[in-house]
Amino acid sequence: MFKPLHNYVLLERIEEENKTAGGILIPDNAKEKPSRGRVIATGDGAFNGDDKIPMTVKTDDVVLFAKWAPSVNEVKLDGKDYVLIKETDILGIIE
Repeated sequence: MFKPLHNYVLLERIEEENKTAGGILIPDNAKEKPSRGRVIATGDGAFNGDDKIPMTVKTDDVVLFAKWAPSVNEVKLDGKDYVLIKETDILGIIE
């Protein structure tokens, strides 16, 4: 398994619906990449001088993240696509 370092989070994207509210099917080439994901693994947190800042998100949280943030990295592990992102680029936890 993969363990992110510091304040990085490994996410699995959650696919969006493939049709509109009116029932129109959206083809794969017209869909945007989803900005929701499930937390697969987290680092131990960041450091601010000598103080450790703990992680806010935890494994299995469903989160909304900034799609175009500079820390968004697409990674492939064991043939599966994931997103590696800094916790600061996660916008919130979906409950």
